Amino acid sequence: MSARTLLGLLALLPAAATAQTAPQSGDEEKDYRRFTAEHVFDLEYADDPQVSPDGKTIVYVRRSMDRRSDQVRGDLWIYDLETDAHRPLVTGGASAGSPRWSPDGSRLLYTTASGGKPELRVLYMDSGESFVLSQLEEAPRGPVWSPDGSTIAFTMFTPGETPSFAKSTVKAPEGAEWSEAVRVFDDITFRFDGQGYLSEGADHVYTVPAEGGSPRQITQGEADFGGAAWLGDETLLVVGNEAEDRDLDPIENEIYAVSLSDLERRALTDRDGPDAMPKVSPDGRRIAYVGYDDERLSYQQTELYVMDADGGEPKLLTDGLDRSVGDFAWSPDGRSLIVQVEDAGDITLRQVGLSGRMQTLGGGLGGTSIGRPYASASFSVGGSGGDRVIAYTATGPHRPADIAVLEDGESRFLTDLNADVLSYLDLAEIEEIKVPSSFDRREIEAWVALPPGFEADGSHPLILEIHGGPFAMYGPYFSAEMQRYAAEGYVTVYVNPRGSTGYGEEFAQLIDLNYPGEDYDDLMSVVTYLVERDYADPERLFVTGGSGGGILTAWIVGMTDRFQAAASVKPVINWMTMALAADIAPYVKRHWIRAEPWTDPDAFLDRSPIMLIENVTTPTLVMVGEEDWRTPTWEAEQFYTALQLAGVETALIRVPGSSHSIASRPSRLIAKTDNIMGWFAAHDAAKANKEEDAAQGD
Repeated sequence: MSARTLLGLLALLPAAATAQTAPQSGDEEKDYRRFTAEHVFDLEYADDPQVSPDGKTIVYVRRSMDRRSDQVRGDLWIYDLETDAHRPLVTGGASAGSPRWSPDGSRLLYTTASGGKPELRVLYMDSGESFVLSQLEEAPRGPVWSPDGSTIAFTMFTPGETPSFAKSTVKAPEGAEWSEAVRVFDDITFRFDGQGYLSEGADHVYTVPAEGGSPRQITQGEADFGGAAWLGDETLLVVGNEAEDRDLDPIENEIYAVSLSDLERRALTDRDGPDAMPKVSPDGRRIAYVGYDDERLSYQQTELYVMDADGGEPKLLTDGLDRSVGDFAWSPDGRSLIVQVEDAGDITLRQVGLSGRMQTLGGGLGGTSIGRPYASASFSVGGSGGDRVIAYTATGPHRPADIAVLEDGESRFLTDLNADVLSYLDLAEIEEIKVPSSFDRREIEAWVALPPGFEADGSHPLILEIHGGPFAMYGPYFSAEMQRYAAEGYVTVYVNPRGSTGYGEEFAQLIDLNYPGEDYDDLMSVVTYLVERDYADPERLFVTGGSGGGILTAWIVGMTDRFQAAASVKPVINWMTMALAADIAPYVKRHWIRAEPWTDPDAFLDRSPIMLIENVTTPTLVMVGEEDWRTPTWEAEQFYTALQLAGVETALIRVPGSSHSIASRPSRLIAKTDNIMGWFAAHDAAKANKEEDAAQGD
């Protein structure tokens, strides 16, 4: 039977048929309590909490899985901290997001759409009435209120003139069906993941009166601008890159001040490296921002700075913090900043004083990545003076993001959005482990999702699930994919090998010009550790991962045959084609490989899984989105074709309409995990042998 036929048959089987422990007679209760594909559509999670200026109310985006549209949608809900009243605010229509309070708290700005057209709307809190600020053809992003509440700034794509070399004036006759016009590109980045082929134009910053009107374009030119922040009521801070070689240096950015009276633009920063996310202190005297000096490495730590409002006296605040800074916000009194920091699998909040003094306020943030357990969270700060309230998305192994609040040093959950579903299921217990790497004895952190009723008897199949990035971090967060694997009987381990963030800059840079490299040894050390502890049957090992995890999966099957089967999802297989045809090609060449394919091909090929094909014997499934421009389809197809030519059992799954975010829709998340588990079940030789022996014994 061919692999294609096998997969076709598996797709027709019910999900339970691919389970490690399919329910038998008398197991109905156990099956009823499993986390199944159906439960994916039941999940909800909180996102983007915004504390009102007086610190008494929180508005947040409540995200749910719409069964009919097969989309993640957002509604706005409001929580009163004084009465604990929790109620809907904007629901039932188009998906809503980006709620932002006016400075006086009387109005709420948010984004939505009507009839397919993007909208900025303002809601009056006293009456509940809302209106559209302006008619927009493109989606507005990053809306921010002016300090006096009279104006709103936002970023929006602005179409430009499409290049053309044709001089012909021949036009199609009326009613004729000619082919579509040719598309001409003259930029190095002409397509981007999630956007497809790019239209000519640039992102620019606009303003619009808070009572509605026509948008005014504030920035001009061919360079992109965004990240608007108000410096008083007559000056905007924007982020952009006006350098001539900006297409070849994609991380470079400066912060500019733009006068609204004459649109004069003045650079406040000027170093070689990114400067971004300007945020003005409550008294308007200082600007906080993040960035670093570009040393052209594959990973560099993002630092927090503060400078005077005129750009003078820049000061590094996080010199003693060996972690990257994520989002940040000023405290209401302007004496410190609250920063979000990844730290060894946890997302924490730190307070950083203007002197650089730092203290940890708490952890447990996360939960806004539903599919896999990535570090992903959001927070905001409200209140006045010393009465500070911090709202954030909080998580745990058994709960997607809920809203929590930190007041007077004490934290508490405000919501429990999934209690109606998850509290009635037997979810996988998550166990933390730390294993010395066989390469250099460096400690590697990992988590194991244990099937309900697990006993360490050496009989269980194991899935090694590898994160992407590669500069990213997994943690003990709720994950629909891990829960589904565990519910089907798989011990599922996910690891932060060297290169992961949250463990310091040196740890992340261990894979600079060495990826894949000794991260392979880290992963294998964790698998060996679990086998030795009888958590898994050594004859029932499986491996999968997406993006960076897809690369490592392909690398692993070229380095070892210890796995029964593998599933490489949206991988890079050939760094040469990645560097010449992916949407981040300039970044790959400038920061990751630091060479040209035509002068130093070995720099690209030595770390390409395509060069290990002759070693592969493991049956390997390959999966990719048909509109993926980050790790384009031809990467997966090169691997699939090479495996076919080498006589290795393989199958290719293309996901129609999907970008690199292959599990962004509920049905795709389900299809991804179903097909991976189906492939593994079909190649679980140890299980098949045991069942055959049992049948012969009968």
